[in-house]
Formats: sequence, structure tokens, C-alpha cells
Amino acid sequence: MKVGGRHYRSIELAEDGWSVLVIDQTRLPFEFGQRRLTTPAEAAEAIRNMIVRGAPLIGATAAYGVALAMRTDSSDASLKHALESLAATRPTAVNLQWALARMAGVLRPGPPGQRAALAYREAAAIADEDVEACRLIGQHGAAVIGELARRHPDRPVNVLTHCNAGWLACVDWGTALAAVYAAHDDGVPVHVFVDETRPRNQGASLTAFELGGHGVPHTLIADNAGGHLMQRGEVDLCLVGSDRTTASGDVANKIGTYLKALAARDNGVPFYVALPCSSIDWSIADGLRDIPIEERSARELTHVEGRSAAGERTTVEVAAPGSRARNPAFDVTPAHLVTGLITERGVAAATRAGLLGLFPEKARA
Repeated sequence: MKVGGRHYRSIELAEDGWSVLVIDQTRLPFEFGQRRLTTPAEAAEAIRNMIVRGAPLIGATAAYGVALAMRTDSSDASLKHALESLAATRPTAVNLQWALARMAGVLRPGPPGQRAALAYREAAAIADEDVEACRLIGQHGAAVIGELARRHPDRPVNVLTHCNAGWLACVDWGTALAAVYAAHDDGVPVHVFVDETRPRNQGASLTAFELGGHGVPHTLIADNAGGHLMQRGEVDLCLVGSDRTTASGDVANKIGTYLKALAARDNGVPFYVALPCSSIDWSIADGLRDIPIEERSARELTHVEGRSAAGERTTVEVAAPGSRARNPAFDVTPAHLVTGLITERGVAAATRAGLLGLFPEKARA
């Protein structure tokens, strides 16, 4: 995607050929800039503190973190430490464990002297494959939007999305927003209702930033406005991403997604989830029981960041002093509330049979 006329990936190698540049998402939407990662500890810090976020991007960043470790010390001990420290950064997004397992599978059998080259090659492959997967997700998702457009040729398709599932959450294109971009680029009239997505406001700061940059009409709404708009018939489609989807179709996504799915079901609005196969956890079936839910700092809830009238970034307290706060970062939407899963191989029912229809090799595995 382009910012200021220049194409960026959310993660890419620097000109020196070994350090890693990531877009610092904590500075958006008021300031755009990249941060250079030079050590696995810096990669871990970027993931933990949400300088990078979004399941596919977390996986790619972890892979490059391993490559940075192998560049300076390719021993078994160094590899083990890098894998463990990066795995401990965030628990919910399965892409993190998926990418680290893939890196371990390539590097452990290899001679230490070749591990750095192997690690950079595999990390680049993970990033490139994510771009292609997201491009295909966009095509399949655009077909869903296009069908709705044919049913309502007199007006734009109104899509409601939650959190950020665009190119900033992936290496490029995105998942849910890839469908919006592809439909928009195909000339389909589409408008997006953007949930602010408290407590970190990824919708207001990141999704709105992306959509504005791509020229997609959009309207920011309070998180609690979605059900009201659905009741009024103003939403044609709910479209979100996923941090982890079980083999049976349960979906973990940013906190508040479950409530949108409930409102969508009550009002007959289709609820689709867009995700690459790297976000599917084939080892579990019960999302409510088995998906670990990250609990983040209460400060994210009691304080908000913004820009002052003077144009300076500032943090203000919004909660009553002394109040306790709890901040679960994700919730689980049961499969029966999901209309379909949009993947790089097509659209599947949110069931084990539906997913295996697109990924039959997983049945053999």
C-alpha cells in the first residue's frame, strides 16, 4: 500500500540488507515513521508494546527476530533463547507460534554456519507468502461485497468493521480491509463504518488512516453504535479479521467482536471473518476453552492518547482515580455466529468440514 505516494510494506529489510524496518503504529495516525530493529530483543519489544500488531504481522516480525538472533549468534542456545523470548511476547495470535515453529523447523536441522542465511530466507518467504495470501483474500472478499452490491445497485454497500484488519495488521493488503480495497478498486461503491475500537482505538487511528489513504469512503462510529445501525438497516455486512480461529470455526478477535456478531445475528446481517490459513489453529476445536486471552495493562483503559490543540501528542486520564480496571484484549465469537470464513483459498463455512474442504491436507495431518 502507498503512503505519500510511496509503496510500503509494514515490515521490510533496510538498505543494509540485515536490519529490519517496521512502521511504528504507536505514532499513527498523526505521525508516520519507521523504526529499525537490530536485535531479537528489539523485535520482541516491538511485538509486546504494539509497535507492530495484527496476527500476520506479529508472525512475520517474530520470524525476522529469529533472523536477527542468528546473525550475531547461530548457536543452538541462541536459537532456543530467541524462540522462547519471542514466543512469550503475546499469547493470543496463533501466527506467532506458527511462524516460530516454521523457523525452528528450518533452522534446527541446519549447520550453525548456515543458519543466518536460512533464517533471513525463511523470514522473507513468510512475509511474501502473507502478501500473496492477503491479495487472494481480497479477491474472494470482494466477490462477497460485489454480490451485495448487485442486490442494492442504487447505493453503496455499507460494511461495518472492528479494530484494524488492514495492511498495517499484515505485511501488505490486509485481511478484512483487503476485500474492501479490492472491491473499491474494482469500482464497487463501498462505504465502511469504522468502530473506534476501544481501548486502544485501532479503528479510529489505524483503520480510518488506511481507508482515508486509499480513498475509501468511511465513517467513524462509537463501538456501541453498531447494533443501532444494524437495527436501522444501515449495515449490509460485518467484516472482521482474526487473531486465532479454531479448527471448528470459533474466532478470537479484538474485544468487542463477539457483541457485533450477536447484533448481526439478531438483525440478519451477514458476519464474515477474513483470515489467512496461518491464523487457523488446527490443534484446538473449542475456542472458549482453549484459546488463551491476553490481559493487557489497565492503563490502556484508564488513559487515552491523542493530539492536543497545539498539535502535540498527549496522554490524558479518563477514569475516576483509584478505580480498578480490567482489560481483556480479545474475545471469542462462536462458530455458529459466523456466516463464513474468507481465506486465501476461498470462502468456507465456519465448521471443521467447511475448513477441511479448502485445506484437505490438514485432515491427513
